[in-house]
Amino acid sequence: MPRGDKSAYTNKQKRKAEHIEESYEKRGVSEKEAERRAWATVNKEDGGGKKSGSGRKNHPK
Repeated sequence: MPRGDKSAYTNKQKRKAEHIEESYEKRGVSEKEAERRAWATVNKEDGGGKKSGSGRKNHPK
């Protein structure tokens, strides 16, 4: 998967990133930087792209 390819994300993750991006743009952040920050936030909160099946929860170590 090439860098920047968003096909590995769920529709919910894509909507979340779009909402975050719009919020940053309203605060005066450039479109490109807002998009970068939005996807960084989604990755941090959700752990990246699609996750399915059992055993994918964050278990304490």
